Amino acid sequence: MNQPDIGNMDLCIKDVMEAALDNNRGPEDPTDFQQLYTRLVAAREKLPPLYQDRVYQPFIKALDELSEKGFAELLRRDPNREQAAGLLLDIAQAILQNGEGYEDGATDAFQEVVSDLYDGFLSASDRNGIKPPDLSVTAPLVKWGRPEYGPYTWTIAAASHFGLETGIVNLPPSHAKRGLLGWSALSHETAGHDILHADTGLLKELAQKIREQLLKQNFTLGLANYWSQRVDETASDVLGILNMGPAAGIGLIGYFRGLNGAWNGTPTLRNTGPEYDSHPADILRGYLAAETVRLLQFDQAEAWAEAISAETDKDLTTIQLGRQTVDAKTARKSAAVVAQAITESRLNSLEQHSLGQIQNWHNEDERIASQIRAHIHSESKLHECYVSGMYAAHVVAASVTASLEKNANIEAIFAGMLALLKEMHDANPAWGPLYVKHRGDLTRHRAYRFPAAQSVAG
Repeated sequence: MNQPDIGNMDLCIKDVMEAALDNNRGPEDPTDFQQLYTRLVAAREKLPPLYQDRVYQPFIKALDELSEKGFAELLRRDPNREQAAGLLLDIAQAILQNGEGYEDGATDAFQEVVSDLYDGFLSASDRNGIKPPDLSVTAPLVKWGRPEYGPYTWTIAAASHFGLETGIVNLPPSHAKRGLLGWSALSHETAGHDILHADTGLLKELAQKIREQLLKQNFTLGLANYWSQRVDETASDVLGILNMGPAAGIGLIGYFRGLNGAWNGTPTLRNTGPEYDSHPADILRGYLAAETVRLLQFDQAEAWAEAISAETDKDLTTIQLGRQTVDAKTARKSAAVVAQAITESRLNSLEQHSLGQIQNWHNEDERIASQIRAHIHSESKLHECYVSGMYAAHVVAASVTASLEKNANIEAIFAGMLALLKEMHDANPAWGPLYVKHRGDLTRHRAYRFPAAQSVAG
């Protein structure tokens, strides 16, 4: 079995650091009510019917009800743009950036990835036998901005306060040009947070499963509570890997190292997990990634899991979670229990299905990613690549793993990835004149599949 090649990790980390240190904040926030309203009206027709109905119209209605006076008061009450004003301005930016063509190619590529990741859990073909989500069946709308927060999402639970029927996903503006590993974090945001908040009771049920399984296997109450209280971030890591494969796991390690290098000068995974932090300690997330990959349904899962675990071990020191110190063996074992609880538990909120049944990384997914990587290595134009069954998640996964290979040209891979994703977005029916919720809904269900070598006319 071929061992994963991640010999270019240091240069990928440097690429992330350069992106994180870029001070580009993107378009200025629209704080003049009348000018904002005028720009929104002009941007409307650039959105497809689905997003006019589920984002634009409810947002305009919310602005009408808020009025110019209420708008000004909302901005005054939230000067740091961390709560209601931040959400309002991010919704406005998502509409305006799509409508006014900000970073046009990269924005369309970004939107295609988010749409595909959401589709992976919610389309009719993947959710067979499971009721539609309670809150949202529409992929989030994307925007660029607020680099100090990194990638983040406003889930449907938050966005619904302004009437939206979907969420908003953000990337720092620098990621339109560099920071390739940051694109793997989109699986955490979209296949993670946005999915978890679309089904009522799902997060609570997962937290209970995590706690129960850890206690059942004799882990301490403190460690069981630590993991279960961070279920939103923990389960988002797992769901991202189920949808994007090992690239989401190894990408997470490189991305965190790059961010830590940019922010505190040390490009390593953090071994501390403060009580106030809703995220598990970086080192635990590395082990969680390895154990989730181990559960994937493709032949190289074990090899990739070992590579991710070994890479995590490189940054291991003393693991301090709040007031408790945890040894490495316990940390790894607890991560394995948590990964299995999230991936394989049959959940009432999903009609006794598991998340791993809805989405997983199979040999077919790895075959597609391998063919895309082969096209990258051929040094031909990536936007000319066509692989049967290819989706945006495959393109990002292939680009991330290709960039990690020794002597890879990260800049060329990134540019090629954007070009191919842009072409895929232009062909996405959800962004055309039809009212299509998910690309995956437009799937022909055949009674019989002819062999590949046989033509129908045959």
